[in-house]
Amino acid sequence: MQRNILSEEGVICDALSPPLKKKTNPGGFKGGGAPFEKKTKQENKIKLEKRMEPRIATVSQINGYVKKILDNNIILNNVWVKGELSNFKRHYSGHIYATLKDEGGVLKAVMFRGAAEKLSFMPQDGMKVMARGRVSVYTNGGVYQLYIEELRPDGAGELYAAFERLKAKLRDEGLFDERHKKPVPRFPSRVGVVTASTGAAVRDIINVVTRRWPAAEIILYPAQVQGAGAAESVAAGIKYFNDTNGADVLIVGRGGGSIEDLWAFNEELTARAIFESEIPLISAVGHETDFTIADFVADLRAPTPSAAAEIAVPSCADVLHIIDMSRSRLWRAESARLQNLRLRLGALKLKTPQEIINDDLQRLDMLMRRMANGFEIAAVRNRKTLGTLAGKLDALSPLSTLARGYAIAVHDGGVIRSRDDVAPGDEFTLKLRDGDIDCTVV
Repeated sequence: MQRNILSEEGVICDALSPPLKKKTNPGGFKGGGAPFEKKTKQENKIKLEKRMEPRIATVSQINGYVKKILDNNIILNNVWVKGELSNFKRHYSGHIYATLKDEGGVLKAVMFRGAAEKLSFMPQDGMKVMARGRVSVYTNGGVYQLYIEELRPDGAGELYAAFERLKAKLRDEGLFDERHKKPVPRFPSRVGVVTASTGAAVRDIINVVTRRWPAAEIILYPAQVQGAGAAESVAAGIKYFNDTNGADVLIVGRGGGSIEDLWAFNEELTARAIFESEIPLISAVGHETDFTIADFVADLRAPTPSAAAEIAVPSCADVLHIIDMSRSRLWRAESARLQNLRLRLGALKLKTPQEIINDDLQRLDMLMRRMANGFEIAAVRNRKTLGTLAGKLDALSPLSTLARGYAIAVHDGGVIRSRDDVAPGDEFTLKLRDGDIDCTVV
């Protein structure tokens, strides 16, 4: 049986060796007797004294022993710890290392990459948080620490839960969809700003806009951005600009703060006012690590008010550079076009009116020669055709038959084809090759 005993001096007496075995017959004696009993008692006493001597444990054994105690503790295996973050560091591996502290002490903590990737906010030093995890010992370092599995901003309790509920609700309704996002105009003439009239946010926006695009008019709607009534004030500012068509682009936001300070931009009233805005709207709430419902609904999110101003207006220097580049490209294109026209014009030979007339006369002579040649060719072809037809006609003519010694008997203007065509005493004519002979039928 294994027994671990912690002595009063803090040294572990390890009783891992097998327990004492009672020897009933040491030395080979049989039947017992006084010498045997005395020797056995002395040996047991010596062995017991040796076993009661404290053993020196190694550092690894101590750390492993404490780790085993903590790992077997049901409460410390899943515990919520509340405190302030300090020494926050996000390692390149994705793990987070920090210290949780309060007025009474500190507790080292680590959050591995798998859990850190699920964070919906960026922790930072000084932030009050609630961490859930297990307490154990890092044996190589000899320190106990909290292995964080879930991390929430404190003071958040209910606020953080409300934030997640509203976020899920509006996402399901489609208020975050990209298809609803409106493009920001490239060259706005009026920039509407909904924020507090005092504070760093409005000063940053004014400085950046006037420096980058002096032509833009900045119109400020002084809104309450913190505390009771802040959401109503921000929503009223957005509505004002839409009702009056008073701006080409809107910047809505404030400087950084706690989740309570930024809560006006997590209200449903503010979110719906942003969604219903016909004017493109840039959300500029808090610092780069702060995310609000307004950021998800807005057409664009800027990490800071200064960045929002840079997004809202172009840089005058950049625009002038683009104009200069465009002018240069246009000049090169026109120069190339004119050079091409000069080359084409040089290839053309301009003629005087007399040269044009002479060319036309020469063209007319050529056409007349072509026409005369055509007539001659047609006449030759026609004469040949006429000779051929005449030969054929002559071959079919009765005169050709007469020339071969035949005669044609004609009576009353008709050819005598049969003896029945005439009667005795009728007169008829024989047409011969060289004349006619008058005859009488006998």
